[in-house]
Amino acid sequence: MAPTSAQPSSAASLPENLQHVRDEIAAAARAGGRDASAVTLVAVSKGHDAAEAAQAIAAGQRVFGENRVQEAQAKWPSLRETHGDLELHLIGPLQTNKAREAVALFDVIQSLDRARLAEALAGEMAKQNKRPNLFVQVNSGEEVQKAGVLPAEAVAFVRWCRGDKNLPVVGLMCIPPVDEEPALHFALLRELAQEAGVTQLSMGMSADYPLAVRLGATHVRVGTAIFGERHYPPKD
Repeated sequence: MAPTSAQPSSAASLPENLQHVRDEIAAAARAGGRDASAVTLVAVSKGHDAAEAAQAIAAGQRVFGENRVQEAQAKWPSLRETHGDLELHLIGPLQTNKAREAVALFDVIQSLDRARLAEALAGEMAKQNKRPNLFVQVNSGEEVQKAGVLPAEAVAFVRWCRGDKNLPVVGLMCIPPVDEEPALHFALLRELAQEAGVTQLSMGMSADYPLAVRLGATHVRVGTAIFGERHYPPKD
C-alpha cells in the first residue's frame, strides 16, 4: 500500500485544510514534472451542509463534488444564486430516473457507467439543450459491489458513447479498491484514457491524491481532508 498523504491537523480550520490540500497538489505536480494549474481540485462536500460549503467558497474554492442528486438539490441552488462561477460535479452513482435532475443541476457527471444511463443522459441533454461534461467510471478493480465499466470494455464504451450517442465524454474516473496499491489502478486508467482518446483523469481522494497527481490526474476528489469527517442526519 502507498503511504497516505499528510493530513492537516484536526484542529485546523476549513480554510487551513483547504490550503494544505492545495499545497500538497502543487508539490505533487512539481514532483511529477507537471503544472499545478493542470489539476482541478474537486472539494467533495457530500455529508456537509451549505454553511460549510460557503466557508470553502469564501476561501476561494469553486469546484465541488456531490454523491447524491437529492442532497445537491437541497444545498446548491441558493449558493449558486450568489456565486455564479461555481462548478458542480456529480461523483456518485446515478440512477436513470434521476438523469433529468442531474443534467439540469450538474456541470460535470463523473459516474457514467452503463448503456441505459448513456441513453437517458443523451435524451435529457437533447431536451434541455444542456451538455454537462461526462466521465466514464471504470471499475478498475473489477469489484462486484462497485459501479463502473470493466477495464476490458472501457475503450469500446467510450467510443460508443462519443460516436453513436454524441455524448461529451471527456475523461475517465476510478475508485481503486481500498486494499490494493492505488498506483496500479491510476496507471491503468491513464493507459485506457490514452487508448480511448480522452484527456481527463479523475482519480485520487483524501488518502492518495498526491500520488494520483504525480501519475497524471487532472481532477482529484478530496472531501475529508478539507471538511473533516462527514456527518449525516439519523435515519428514520
